[in-house]
Amino acid sequence: MRKVFLPLIVIVLAVSVYLWWRSTEATAEEPRASLVPLLAEEDTAGYARAMEADAVVFPGDLGPHDDYQTEWWYYTGNLETDEGRPFGFQLTFFRRALSPNVPEADECAQIERDQTSPSAPLPPCSSASPWRTNQIYLAHFTISDVDGQTFFPSERFSRGAAGLAGAQAEPYRVWLEDWHAEEEDDGRVRLFARNDHVALDLLLTETLPPILHGDGGLSPKGPEPGNASYYYSLVQQQAQGTVTVQGVDHAVSGLAWKDHEYSTRALSPGAIGWDWFSLQLDDGSALMFFQIRRDGDPEGDGQLDPASSGTFIYPDGSTKTLSSDDWEVEVRDHWTSPHSGAEYPAGWSITIPEIELELTGRPLLADQELNVSTTYWEGATAFEGRRAGRPVTAYGYVELTGYAEDLSGRL
Repeated sequence: MRKVFLPLIVIVLAVSVYLWWRSTEATAEEPRASLVPLLAEEDTAGYARAMEADAVVFPGDLGPHDDYQTEWWYYTGNLETDEGRPFGFQLTFFRRALSPNVPEADECAQIERDQTSPSAPLPPCSSASPWRTNQIYLAHFTISDVDGQTFFPSERFSRGAAGLAGAQAEPYRVWLEDWHAEEEDDGRVRLFARNDHVALDLLLTETLPPILHGDGGLSPKGPEPGNASYYYSLVQQQAQGTVTVQGVDHAVSGLAWKDHEYSTRALSPGAIGWDWFSLQLDDGSALMFFQIRRDGDPEGDGQLDPASSGTFIYPDGSTKTLSSDDWEVEVRDHWTSPHSGAEYPAGWSITIPEIELELTGRPLLADQELNVSTTYWEGATAFEGRRAGRPVTAYGYVELTGYAEDLSGRL
């Protein structure tokens, strides 16, 4: 499922900030009224819904799905220099539709009349304008400098128009200004992002075909019809390039993970947050699973939501679907954020008898909390244990939401 519902929260909050900023920068050609979407309610009417299994088709579904409300392209990975200095990274692009369709000229003119004084002069309103769009993009970029014990998070957002941000399938490209994931002529994908403190420049090489989660890519998120996503991953990608920290370049290599997910849905009643794990084992296998946590009041039962699920990927690319009954996770340690005051799990034991897997691990850096449009923890982790009786190590990423703030009733 990758990210479960985080993008809904991140994007709604970031869009609100973006629209406020744009309103303060409005020009005569772009009045404030034309930028105000109807975000007061999470109305899903008119959007496409994930309903059918085996509906993901490549290469077309590498690109955007503007008829779905929410979409994201998620890259995470664990890297190190030749000397063994470790780094983690996250580069995520989110897309959020503000309405099911771009308003036609007469429709958007009426919207503007409804949102401004009837006597106010109105400029021409045309869906042909290169600035007009119903799509908002935002991106998160982080570097975890493990030896330096420093975490560098940043965020950007923009409209999906006028070349500022967007996505396409052929050739594959997702971008927000100069941050991008872009297919090169040789088929590899280049990741690039930078801010005032850190930069990332990587080339990713696929080693396995796309992994479809759930039922042929249809990943349920709850019992309600259409409360699901289309979800696939690229795992065990070879990564090579440069991480720059405070002006110093470090040549690095390692493994990267990509998730692409698109959906129109919301949290089921009683869900307060989730834990998501993506781990790449040194025997060539990989593991993804998410557990949606439920509250005991008023509708939750204090247990994991039955929609919690996962996928184990064997070294040859074959898969096994996992349900929440298949694994046991024991939290072995906690960390309290000095920024938000939230207490997060900071060590785990994972047991999955069905695939003969036992792992124990913890974050490579305790403070990997993002305080951006929303507050959540997502960071590089390391595990070790046994699979089918043989020693294994694993590096990956864990995402923890609902610890800084209860998400129930918000989506």
